[in-house]
Amino acid sequence: MAMNLGHQIGTLSGQQIPTEFAAGDQPSSTTASPSAVWKSPADGGRKDEKKGVSVFVMMPLDSVTNGNTVNRKKAMNASLHALKSAGVEGIMIDVWWGLVEREAPGAYNWGGYTELLDMAKKHGLKVQAVMSFHQCGGNVGDSCTIPLPKWVREEMEKDSDLAYTDQWGRRNYEYVSLGCDSLLVLKGRSPVQCYADFMRAFKDNFKHLLGDTIVEIQVGMGPAGELRYPSYPEENGIWKFPGIGAFQCYDKYMLSSLKAAAEAAGKPEWGSTGPTDAGHYNSWPEDTPFFKKDGGGWNSQYGEFFLSWYSQILIEHSERILSSASSVFEATGVKISVKVAGIHWHYGSRSHAAELTAGYYNTRFRDGYLPVAQMVARYGAVFNFTCIEMRDHEQPQDALCAPENLVRQVVLATKEAQVPLAGENALPRYDESAHEQILKASSLNIDGSSNDREMCAFTYLRMNPSLFQPDNWRRFVAFVKKMNEGKDSRRCLEQVEREAEHFVNVTEPFVQEAALALMP
Repeated sequence: MAMNLGHQIGTLSGQQIPTEFAAGDQPSSTTASPSAVWKSPADGGRKDEKKGVSVFVMMPLDSVTNGNTVNRKKAMNASLHALKSAGVEGIMIDVWWGLVEREAPGAYNWGGYTELLDMAKKHGLKVQAVMSFHQCGGNVGDSCTIPLPKWVREEMEKDSDLAYTDQWGRRNYEYVSLGCDSLLVLKGRSPVQCYADFMRAFKDNFKHLLGDTIVEIQVGMGPAGELRYPSYPEENGIWKFPGIGAFQCYDKYMLSSLKAAAEAAGKPEWGSTGPTDAGHYNSWPEDTPFFKKDGGGWNSQYGEFFLSWYSQILIEHSERILSSASSVFEATGVKISVKVAGIHWHYGSRSHAAELTAGYYNTRFRDGYLPVAQMVARYGAVFNFTCIEMRDHEQPQDALCAPENLVRQVVLATKEAQVPLAGENALPRYDESAHEQILKASSLNIDGSSNDREMCAFTYLRMNPSLFQPDNWRRFVAFVKKMNEGKDSRRCLEQVEREAEHFVNVTEPFVQEAALALMP
């Protein structure tokens, strides 16, 4: 009889990896660690001081079903086993507000999450849990639809100004408008109170896993879980890359805040509306009076006032939620993180229009990411940034895309603010070019100086059947190994890939089981 996967990997590592866990089983003390499976020639498998960048893998968006159970449980179990065997540190899970507190305020159903987190623990995987206070559906890569809780949608139907709104009156229901953060508009509670209560209920339900299995809480602060406005919604074809997007400040609560800010600045005439000459979702900067490089409104006294207000209230929104999260998870041993979007299109223009509409006051003459990094640092949180895998030449140059320069700016901002930086890839990539770019960016040697700083973690988008295809899996295993070795490793990615070949062959049956089970 052929040896099972645990025995086969054990032959390589000298330890056995269990392949199955019955309900209620505890992880085996003989479970092989990544360093045991992958004995590096440089260290002989010794566990010295942690170096390198830990890799986490995002789980499918629909990992928990509408019925609050684990989706494709057999596939999930096989996949987690495969990831652990490859040296992955852990997984990232979206904990959807719209699933857990779907039916009524304060009625939390953790069903599927309890089972999924137990599975992660039994496989020896750490977990980054995302407090997903946004809708799933309508953004890049959204493969399913999970709306906001039923009772929240009911309130938004009664008062449509609870939704972000553009200048044409189009409502966006992905996330509750920050304009009403502190108002009792959700069945007697404010949105921020709802978020805090949800996080507190999560802590109380999973306190036995905090700091051990659950090592990070990423707090959702806008669409796609990112700290930004829904300025570029893909739903119904409203926005297409690389359009500049549109300002989202036209609900009555945001306009009330704008009016008060204008009066405080002694310019009440600026408080009735946002810019009316900023084009449409799919405009380009030079097509608009507000964003054009010469004489554009963005660089006027009015533009400075509006953009300062628009970006500052986004930071204040983040502070309100971070304050709650820090209080809830104090002394639990988990890190708190904030995700910031990598909006790289039109980065090479003077106005950086697409960043401005999203809420990042970043222009040719102003650093919009340092204030965000400083705010994150005040709460001892982690700054998580996307588009780490992208290279400038891969993007349309007529749109002045510059993801590498954008990442460089964020690295320098987080360095100055002394805040840890973590990364994600913005789009699914399985090729060596993307892996090399991630390795380069994660070293944080952006300014050419020698330092010991590296990214504190990298989260790989996303676990799906394509990841487990033989060539992709081989490249991924080598990539994880290279990330774990750290920037001081002298071995090239190709050398590590060759070393990975035998390991990949041994695990192929189990990995193929995962790939097939994940197929829709």
